[in-house]
Amino acid sequence: MLTPESFLTRSLRIHPRGAAVTRILHAAIQAVEPGMVIRSHLKRNGDHVTVAGQRYNLQDYENVYVLGLGKASLAMAGVAAEILGDRLHGGLVITKHIIPPLPPKLEVVEGGHPVPDERSLLAGDKTLQLLEQISARDLLVCLTSGGGSALVTAPVDCISLADVQSLTSSLLACSANIDEINTLRRHLDHVKGGGVARMAAPAQVISLILSDVVGDRLESIASGPTAPDPSRREDAIRILERYRLAGRTPPSILQALSDNPETPKPGDRIFEKVQNMIVGNNMQAAQAALQQARQEGFHTFLLRTDLQGEARQAAGELCKILEQAHRNNIPIPRPACIIAGGETTVTLCGPGLGGRNQELALAAVPPLSEIPDAMLISLASDGEDGPTDAAGAVVTGESLSRACQLEKDPWEYLERNDSYHFFELLGDLLKPGPTGTNVNDLIIMFLF
Repeated sequence: MLTPESFLTRSLRIHPRGAAVTRILHAAIQAVEPGMVIRSHLKRNGDHVTVAGQRYNLQDYENVYVLGLGKASLAMAGVAAEILGDRLHGGLVITKHIIPPLPPKLEVVEGGHPVPDERSLLAGDKTLQLLEQISARDLLVCLTSGGGSALVTAPVDCISLADVQSLTSSLLACSANIDEINTLRRHLDHVKGGGVARMAAPAQVISLILSDVVGDRLESIASGPTAPDPSRREDAIRILERYRLAGRTPPSILQALSDNPETPKPGDRIFEKVQNMIVGNNMQAAQAALQQARQEGFHTFLLRTDLQGEARQAAGELCKILEQAHRNNIPIPRPACIIAGGETTVTLCGPGLGGRNQELALAAVPPLSEIPDAMLISLASDGEDGPTDAAGAVVTGESLSRACQLEKDPWEYLERNDSYHFFELLGDLLKPGPTGTNVNDLIIMFLF
């Protein structure tokens, strides 16, 4: 069970306000707990279910199915199954970690992430099988969250799993952002880019979505299984060209982008019986953190929730904001809590271990040493930053001097993308474990 103590690191254990900081982090994650957000948006009264004012009579449907896709889908599905109760016929949940108790009547399987694997391929096959049995007289409740793009893969006919893995690895390594990556995925997969809506039509579809993308664009969250795709195959090809990947892309993928039918677009009739609803996002988590920070006695300021770009560049910009607050009390005076949200990227140059949150934190170590009584925390809301067991890291003004005492140079670690081992030495990796939710990243900065 996640508690404020789940976020403790060496620096937070010894800091006079460390306990307050952990309560702020905990509040942010709890505000987007998947079961809670489903319960607040999916209401049942007798045989009627209501979502955002739209009412459905369960007696109108022969069968009611649930399809969960993404890191938060298990918790979402558990509450949805409870609400639907005896009217639930069955369904499928695909997630990253299977954690009991499992929802009744629902099959739960694990997929691979961040690169799809054989489990993802099996999950894709099971998804197609479920969708094939849905008729016009049925209701499908789709529960979508971040991570679904990798956890579930059903490549179009000419593309192998190895081809998908090769493309995914190349895109992750070249600093392509999630919108660009998912643009390609939508044009190469039966499930993505409105694929679930297309295969379920003309059944009624209710899609409850926990957003992990900047701007809450429906087509980008888990590659938009129930959403129209505004992009075209030419857009996907241009992304490969932009990152000079066309020459290294498997021929099968280039062929699919050239020959396959387009994905369903806005206005397509298959979406006439689809209700897409965002039930939680980064802003919701950020606002909860701000509210808790005010209760802890901080002046608060929401900087932005659309942070993107290279992690190390973002770190420099954020530290300039902290320095301005230190020197001029702008945007707020001490004690200050300034919050940003979004999703940065990392261009991999070295063989080290880390993720975008740890890299951002590492790049903040030198500039933060010049700001008295400052702290920066970069946190992946799902509890897992990149291919590591850490959610991010904590940086204080003393991080640089502590590293120097250990004869460790943060720049050397940064050059080889080895942020994990740097913060492991300092004892400042955040390791709350998988949180069960996923609404992008939070960067929380303090001046005490």
